[in-house]
Amino acid sequence: MSLKFAGRKKGMTKIFDETGKAVVCTVLLVEPNVITQIKDQEKDGYKALQMGAIATSKKKSLSKPVLGHFASKKVEPRKVLFESKVEDLSSYQVGQELGLEYFQDIGFVDVTGVSKGKGYQGVIKRHNFSGGPAAHGSGFHRHGGSTGMRSSPGRTFPNIKMAGHMGNEKVTAEGLAIVKIDADKNVLLVKGAVPGHKDGLVFIRKSLKKASTRK
Repeated sequence: MSLKFAGRKKGMTKIFDETGKAVVCTVLLVEPNVITQIKDQEKDGYKALQMGAIATSKKKSLSKPVLGHFASKKVEPRKVLFESKVEDLSSYQVGQELGLEYFQDIGFVDVTGVSKGKGYQGVIKRHNFSGGPAAHGSGFHRHGGSTGMRSSPGRTFPNIKMAGHMGNEKVTAEGLAIVKIDADKNVLLVKGAVPGHKDGLVFIRKSLKKASTRK
């Protein structure tokens, strides 16, 4: 199990590597995450760190119980509270801040966010259907085609690809290479695209499927 960090997607850019090749990157702003509570096996039934991220001065947007929780731990309020499961709790304490130095020796990360909502979309956009002929005489351009049958069993089976709601779902982009870390500016650059809109909330962790050592 590895630590999970919360941050914001700030947009995309490109940088050039040592060979002059352009690398398209996503810019993630990851301010230090603070530990607000330590949960252990004896008291809570599992081991995890409760962490807060994204500092805020607008305390009115937080409920009184949440503000009381931060006050009891002597931690400045944060917009986001989440948990990160860990095996060894001995090296952590309440109020400790964890930053991008955690990723210094990590080569790949998984980034989780909520994809952009597209509303109600047809099968061409939602499922990448090719559609029918483009000729003027054709009466079938952007339809989904047959979804069932007229004879037995005479019904549409479940899980048929149809038009419907698209996006606004939890998505994880796996195995994104870390291109650059700027700890002074709390900026992490990863290769490729990350789900979500600009300033959207994302969660970053060490990749579960790819090697974790940076070159």
